[in-house]
Amino acid sequence: MLIQTRTITVKPGYSDQVVDRFSGDSPIDTMDGLIDRTVVVNRKKRDQEEVMVMIRWESLEAWKNWEKSDAHIQGHRNNKNKEKPEYILDINVNMYEVKAVKKR
Repeated sequence: MLIQTRTITVKPGYSDQVVDRFSGDSPIDTMDGLIDRTVVVNRKKRDQEEVMVMIRWESLEAWKNWEKSDAHIQGHRNNKNKEKPEYILDINVNMYEVKAVKKR
């Protein structure tokens, strides 16, 4: 399993806009190997807000198929010259290979 996280730090009061953007329907939803997308908000931050989007894939290969898909590439082309909203302070992307899962 592979997990990709995107942590987006925003000015106070803007986390709902980021949540709405990443929890709506998306071409990624139809990709083979996608397990799920989870959007969470860190409630411990006070001076800024933090939204984390976690996308779980069955395998590295499934994620690679998404990365090279027409839908993913076209999405990047459509946003190429757009400036990010001024309320976004930082974006951090990470990839994790799952080594162990302990179920109940």
